[in-house]
Amino acid sequence: MMLTMYHYPACGTCKNAQKYLKEKGVSFEEKHIVNEPPAKDELKSLVEKSGLPLQKFFNTSGKKYRELNLKEKLKDMDDDEKLSLLASDGMLIKRPIVSDGSKVTVGFKEDSFAETWVK
Repeated sequence: MMLTMYHYPACGTCKNAQKYLKEKGVSFEEKHIVNEPPAKDELKSLVEKSGLPLQKFFNTSGKKYRELNLKEKLKDMDDDEKLSLLASDGMLIKRPIVSDGSKVTVGFKEDSFAETWVK
């Protein structure tokens, strides 16, 4: 199955991930995470398939995260509320998110990409 990468074009980490996959000959479909953010149901599925805690899907270094004081607010939210919040604004989502429909990676670490996406 074709890889899908949710990315933000101005994000350096996303650019590095794209460059890495292209250099390794791995093709992928790009989705602009702000213009086409994953819907709540899709986010829930991505979180489940990633095996990561939902918190790892928040862009904790982002300006919007800090502006909304989410470090404090998330403590009082349930997972459903967190998913709704993420789905409402692609800038709150950690990127890139890469998935083939069964596996998911969040962020870019070369060793993780090599292990997961490079055959």
